[in-house]
Formats: sequence, C-alpha cells, structure tokens
Amino acid sequence: MDEIMELGLWQMVAAYLFIVVLYIILKLRGIEREKELLISTLRMTLQLVFVGYLLAYLFENNHVLWILLIIVVMQLFAIQNIFKRVKHPLGRKLKQIIILSMIAGTLASIFYFIIVVVQVTPWYEARYFIPIAGMMIGNSMTGVALGVQRLVEGMHDQRNHIEGALMLGATPKVASKKIVNQAFDAAILPTINSMVGMGIVFLPGMMTGQILAGLSPVTAIQYQIAIMLGIVGCVSITVIMFVQLGYKAFFNEKSQFRNL
Repeated sequence: MDEIMELGLWQMVAAYLFIVVLYIILKLRGIEREKELLISTLRMTLQLVFVGYLLAYLFENNHVLWILLIIVVMQLFAIQNIFKRVKHPLGRKLKQIIILSMIAGTLASIFYFIIVVVQVTPWYEARYFIPIAGMMIGNSMTGVALGVQRLVEGMHDQRNHIEGALMLGATPKVASKKIVNQAFDAAILPTINSMVGMGIVFLPGMMTGQILAGLSPVTAIQYQIAIMLGIVGCVSITVIMFVQLGYKAFFNEKSQFRNL
C-alpha cells in the first residue's frame, strides 16, 4: 500500500482559497450570501475538527456503550431535521410514524449490513459502524423528509378526490394509493439518480477518500458498491414503512378523512 499523503497547514490554507473566490463572486454579483457563506465555512470547519478528534478517541476506546450513544444522537438529529424540513404542520400521530419508521428501518438495515454483508467482529467496531450508520441514517433522513413532504401535500391537494372515492365505497388504502406511490417515488428518486452517474460522472466521497488514503481502487470500488446498495436498501425500507403507515394518520377510526 502506498504511503498516505498528509495535508499540511499551508495546504489546508490554500484549499480555503476556493471560499475566497466564491466570496468575491458573491460581492461582485451583489448576491447577499457573504455572511451565510462565512458562517457555513466556520461551522463546517469546527464541526469536522470536533468530529475528527471524537472519532479518533472512539477508535482508540472502542466500547458498545459509546456506539449506542452515537446511534441515539444520530437518530435524534435526523428525526428533528425531518420535522424542520417539512413545511406543513405535522400531527402527533404522523410524527410517531416518522420516528418509528426511521428507527426501525435504519437499525434493521445497519445491523444487517454490518453483520451479514461486511461481517465486522465485533459488530460495534467504531471504525466501521459509525461511518456506515452515518451514511445510511443521513440518506434515509433525506428520503423520509421528501416522502413526508410529498405525502402531506398530496393528501391536502387531493382531498376532494379522496373523499369522493371514500363516498363511492373505496377504502382509505385504495383512495390514497396513488398519493402514497407518488410520495415513495419522490423519496427514492434522488438515491436512484445518484447511482446513474456514479463511477463515470463522479467518484463518490467514500471511494475517493479510500483511494487517496492508499487503498486499492478495486477494493475501494467493492466497498462503494456494497455501501451504495446498503443505502438504497435502507432508504427503501425506511420510506416504504413510513408511507404505508403514514397515510393512515389522515383517516379516523370510521375511515373518514381528517386534518392533521
């Protein structure tokens, strides 16, 4: 394996020149994003430095309790982020369904991938578990957020159509099937699209990092394919759980349409 090329202080400073270029462009074009750019750059730097030292500590002090704590924090952040992303107000029942779908869908996928696909021993090995869990939870968060947004919008926009179908004897499941399918399609489309150009249009971040770290490109590709398939599966399972349960939050015990 080739020696890993480490970046020095001045090399890192040189990389920030791209931010300076963007700042100048914003200034010249009169686009008021300078403050947001600076804050985002500062937050990114501080957060990644913190995470870097945290991961270094966890890798050296590997313990199942630390892993469980990290998973809880990831899940809380992801679920809270979903609530914030959706523009429409969410009822208590729908929020409970989002929480259930995220926790059950992602955990089932993560443990299957860790134990069956990668076969890490022990399963709570931080060097593998944390990055894999982060990618799966992060992508599922995006998928569920898109699914929630499309489901809520569809239910509100097509309320008359749904109520008409119910009056003709359709069940809530049949009346809302088209909306549920559209929500699922919208949620998984970004993940599917990211697979199309992978390897030709762009190299994924994880694969690029492994290659830069000196890993064989063939081995890096094997890991990237496995990770991408795991992400697709995790997003699909999480989103289908949500939409299959989520539409029920719009109906009462008498199968009547109700507002959240």
